[in-house]
Amino acid sequence: MQLIEAFRLALQSLWANKLRSILTLLGVIIGVSSVITVVTLTNGAKQFVTSKVNSYGAAVITISKMPQTFMTIDEWLDFQKRKDVSYDDYRAVLDECRTCQSVGAQRTTTGKVVNGTRSTTDTNIRGWTWTMPALSNLNVELGRSFTQLEDEHSAPVAIVGSDIVDNVLGAGDPIGKEVRVDGSPFQVIGVGERQGKMLGMSMDNWVAIPLTTFLHKYGSHQTMTIYADAGGGGAVMEATSDELRTIMRARRHLGPAAKDAFSIDSSATFQNLLGSILNNFGAVVAAIASISLVVGGIVIMNIMLVAVTERTREIGVRKALGARRQDILTQFLIESATVSLTGGVIGVIAGISIAKGITLAISFPSEVQFWSIFVSLFVATAVGLFFGIYPAYKASSLDPIVALRAEI
Repeated sequence: MQLIEAFRLALQSLWANKLRSILTLLGVIIGVSSVITVVTLTNGAKQFVTSKVNSYGAAVITISKMPQTFMTIDEWLDFQKRKDVSYDDYRAVLDECRTCQSVGAQRTTTGKVVNGTRSTTDTNIRGWTWTMPALSNLNVELGRSFTQLEDEHSAPVAIVGSDIVDNVLGAGDPIGKEVRVDGSPFQVIGVGERQGKMLGMSMDNWVAIPLTTFLHKYGSHQTMTIYADAGGGGAVMEATSDELRTIMRARRHLGPAAKDAFSIDSSATFQNLLGSILNNFGAVVAAIASISLVVGGIVIMNIMLVAVTERTREIGVRKALGARRQDILTQFLIESATVSLTGGVIGVIAGISIAKGITLAISFPSEVQFWSIFVSLFVATAVGLFFGIYPAYKASSLDPIVALRAEI
């Protein structure tokens, strides 16, 4: 029997029993769409986080009161007992770190920004040293960044995100306009590049002011984060990390056997941990989705067994007309594979549609991986072939005389 004829018969069988075909395909569709959705969203999240983490540069090391990630509430409570990272710590690192190419510091809070009758709330207010825009790879699209003199003398100047321009400053050139940040006036000297949304939240609703100005306005009673650019990777970053640890341990008066009372991290630390978490999450969901594929395969096998029973007379006629056992076996295997492949194709389309729908709804990043499409289709087809072997074998083993006597 020609393969084209076998495919034609398989599609005719699917079309002739539409409702049964849909129910048969459902398990495969759910399994494949789940895998595609998870892989697409997970890869999008990886790329987004990687780009954001690397926005501070691959050679940037941070010193903070708490690590970038922690796993238990007990760890969080333990970290809270640590001493705050202060402005004096930043000055010590700035003065004493010989291997650092650049050093900066940041503190943040949320506040209200007003210009005339326009205002915005829950704005991210950033206290930056003059080196932070360069350390964070911020592209100032309009105007300029801070100067060292403005940082040292607590100048009332600000760099703003595009949301502040759109919603608060209004039309016209924003440079030179005045905004009030929690009641204090600041002159806009720069506008940062637009970053878009993440999980429905704007990444452009922020105002950056000099760190010394921030401390005068909001006080110095909270911890900050110190950023140091090692200027290279590998051994250079390790040497810089060791020097930073030595400086901070000396300031904390820690003995040789005492644990660090601060956290030193790099972008690679957070990126590797997040990648591991996302990979484990993807593996768990893929395992759950594989159960759907197995269930779908069992349903396919049951339906094919029913089809063998319903088409016993047809099989007898085919054998009487010269069809070989191999022809009947091939026909039913192709039918089961066609069913599962069709479900796989629908599942791929559904999975990509769901992922892109989530992206449109809440701005969660997604990135289609073509390897996941090919793997999903291959697995779906393999499931159909595997669970179609027994029905196909049963059909090919029918005695033509007995089959011709079967009731229609």
